[in-house]
Amino acid sequence: MAKKSMVLREKKRTKLVNKYFKVRQELKAIISNLNASDDDRVDAETKLQKMCRDSSPSRRRSRCKLCGRSRAYNRLTGLCRIHMRYAVMNGFVPGMHKASW
Repeated sequence: MAKKSMVLREKKRTKLVNKYFKVRQELKAIISNLNASDDDRVDAETKLQKMCRDSSPSRRRSRCKLCGRSRAYNRLTGLCRIHMRYAVMNGFVPGMHKASW
C-alpha cells in the first residue's frame, strides 16, 4: 500500500494537468508557430516556464487503482503486478491464466 500522501499528491497533479491543459497547448502552439514574432515566442516561453511544475503531464505517475503502487503497473488493467496476479488467479481477468508447462 502506497502512502496516502503520495496518492493524494498524484491526484493533485492530475487536477492541475486537467486545469492547465488548454493553456499549455496554446502556449506551445505559439512557440512552435514559425509565423509568430520573436517577442511573442519569448513571452510564450516565459509564461510556460512560470506555470506550476506539476501542471505538466509528464510529471504524472500511473498508480494501481486498488493500492496506489506506482511500480510494476499494468496499463491494460490499471493494476500493479500483485493485484494483477490475484485477479488472474481468481479468474477475474478473462483469457488470462497461470502459465504451466
